[in-house]
This record gives sequence, structure tokens and C-alpha cells, in this order.
Amino acid sequence: MNLSVVVPAWNEADSLPELFNEIRAALADWNGTWEVIVVDDGSSDGTFEVVRQENQKDSRIRGVKFRRNAGKAAGLAEGFAQAKGAYVITMDADLQDDPQELRPLMALLDEGWDMVSGWKQIRNDPVDKTLPSRFYNALVQRVSGLKLHDFNCGLKAYKREVLSSLRLYGQMHRLLPVMAHWDGFRVTERVVNHRARRFGVSKYGWSRGFHGLFDLLTLWFLNRYMRRPLHLFGAIGLVAIGLGALPIPWFAVQWILTGALRVRPLLLFSVGGIILGVQFLSLGLIAELIQSRERPPESPVAERL
Repeated sequence: MNLSVVVPAWNEADSLPELFNEIRAALADWNGTWEVIVVDDGSSDGTFEVVRQENQKDSRIRGVKFRRNAGKAAGLAEGFAQAKGAYVITMDADLQDDPQELRPLMALLDEGWDMVSGWKQIRNDPVDKTLPSRFYNALVQRVSGLKLHDFNCGLKAYKREVLSSLRLYGQMHRLLPVMAHWDGFRVTERVVNHRARRFGVSKYGWSRGFHGLFDLLTLWFLNRYMRRPLHLFGAIGLVAIGLGALPIPWFAVQWILTGALRVRPLLLFSVGGIILGVQFLSLGLIAELIQSRERPPESPVAERL
């Protein structure tokens, strides 16, 4: 199989028939073999029945149905597990992603890139989606060092070897380019056509911005301190102990001169800082013990002669 198109879908029964027709038209004169895998994320509008009917007419259209809504990351992970293609392209089911972009994305993979992320330079979405997205993209650029304009675009193309290194859970699908970049793969972007939604309503609101921030913090921590947690928790603990210990000489002098030591806010701050620092150091040591019991990390070797 040359190409697998993974389509996570949640209540998109109206848009799927046209999406299938557009994918067939986009790949009609292409010589490679392809498949479409629709992951029904617990839809209640008959989405999977549409996929079932299409599969009876065209065996290249396949589907997976979840018992409940599990989220886009779970849908992509299942789609990746089912995909057989050497190249895997993801796209949304709402027709805003243009299937005519499939072959240009594959062309960039042919040129040597490991992953290509779409860039919706002209975006047909309301302002309550575009403004948070711009802020989030700028923040991810800053933290990750990967200069992409649109981390949230559903259109992404991967070589198969990239998928084995991705750790998909929670809402981490937004950060797949960052994961691939940090794992040493070559990541680029391409301006793609973004169309206005024709069926249904958007499934995302302002809350996804907070989820994205938490996911970015998680990924940053895992990438930098997964193998050395004491370096983070120990540093915080030493700072807390240092701040807590600063007033101790002054209290010692007061006790020597006056023979009395009254409980003051500064004294409580000092004791609290030392206790907090010891707790952070202990947390780091426990994390190191847990880490030492895990299997060794996968080798980053890409090729041997």
C-alpha cells in the first residue's frame, strides 16, 4: 500500500459522501495504491453507516467505530495503527481540508521530508477560532524551536517511520510536528487550501486553548526531563531551601543577643521554604527511582552500515 488517508470523524455523516468522491477524484490518475480509514469517534448521526455503505461499493474505504467519544488523538492513534501505507496523510472529515492537497503533500515526502504539516494561510473560520490559534501557534514556536505557522491544521503527511516514534494520548495531536521534530525527523510545512464549513458545526471552542497549553507544558517536561526528573525538581527544591535559609543567620543573631525567638511571618516563610524544598528534592529522587526501573530508552540510531 502506497498511501493511507486517515480521517477522524465525529457526527460528519452529511459531509463524508462528498469527501469520498473528492478523494477518488484527486487520486484518479495516480498510479499508487491507496486506502481511506475513517475513525468514527462515537458519532450519533449515522456516520459509521455511511462508511459501511461506502465500503460495500469501494473496498478501499474502511472504517473503525468507537463505542464512545474518545477524542481526536485516540482517533488518530487508531487510524495510524490500522494504516498500511508507506505514506500516511491525515485530514478532517468536515470538507474544510481539500483532497486536492494529497498529491502535493506526498511530493514533499518524495523530496526527502519526513513530515509535512499544512498551513492554512487563508483561513475560513470565525475570529473566535483564529485569534486563539495565532496565540497558540506563536507560543508553540517559541517553546519548541520549530518554525511552523499552523500546528493545528488537520492536513498532515507522514512517512511510516515517523509514526512509530509518536506518543499520542490526551490531546497531543496538536503537537505531532513538535514530537517528530524533537525526535530528529525533518519537518516542513506547505500552504494548503482551507475551505468554509458546509455541513454541521465546529466541535471545538475556547476551552481547547487551555488544553493545548497544558499539553505543551506536558510535552516540554517529558522531552527535557523525562530521563532526568531530579534536574527539575531538585533545582526547584534547592531554590526553595536557599530562600528559606536566608533569614536563618539573622534569627540566630537575635536569639543569641536577646535569648528569645518570637514567631514572625518571616520565620514561618523560612521554615516553609525549607520544608517545601525538601519535598521537591524527595519528589525528584522518587521520580529517579521510578525512572531507573523502566526499560532503557529506545536507541536514536537511524541507520547502520
